[in-house]
Amino acid sequence: MSDPAGEVRIRPMAASDLDRVLEIADSLNDAPYWPRAAYLTALSQESTPKRIALVATGLAPEDVRGFLVAVLTPPEADLESIGIATAFQRRGIGRVILQALVDDLGRTAIQRLYLEVRSSHATALAFYRGFGFAQTGIRPAYYIDPVDDAVLMELGIG
Repeated sequence: MSDPAGEVRIRPMAASDLDRVLEIADSLNDAPYWPRAAYLTALSQESTPKRIALVATGLAPEDVRGFLVAVLTPPEADLESIGIATAFQRRGIGRVILQALVDDLGRTAIQRLYLEVRSSHATALAFYRGFGFAQTGIRPAYYIDPVDDAVLMELGIG
C-alpha cells in the first residue's frame, strides 16, 4: 500500500487553484467561509498584511488535495484557514502542509504561529496538540452557527 502523504507536493496557491480550494472549503463543516475575493487578496503580493497561501497536491500539480492560508504580522503569524479534502483526511497531508508552512516561517522573522479552533472539534485539537501547539486561552462563544468557544493555541517557530 502506498503512503498518500509521501505522494504529496506542496506549492504556493495560484489563482487557477481557487475553484478546487473553494470546493474543498465548502465541503468542510468547520472551515471558515471565505469568498473568492478573500483568497485572491491572500494571493496578492501587494496585499497588506502579507500572507502565505499553500496547496497540497498529488503528483499532478493540478490535483489539489488541501490548502492553508496564514497571515504574517512579524514577529507573529496566524493560521487563518486550513482544509484537507474529505477523501484525503487522516493520511498525513495536513501534517505535511502545516510543516511546510512552519519551515517557510522559520526562514523569516516569524517567531510564533497562532491559531484558534472550535472547542468541540476534538480531531483538530488532537492534531494541533500532536503537532506541538500549546493551548494559551479560550474565547467564549467566539463561533456562531453553532455557538462554540474558540481554543487559542500557539507554536514556537525555530
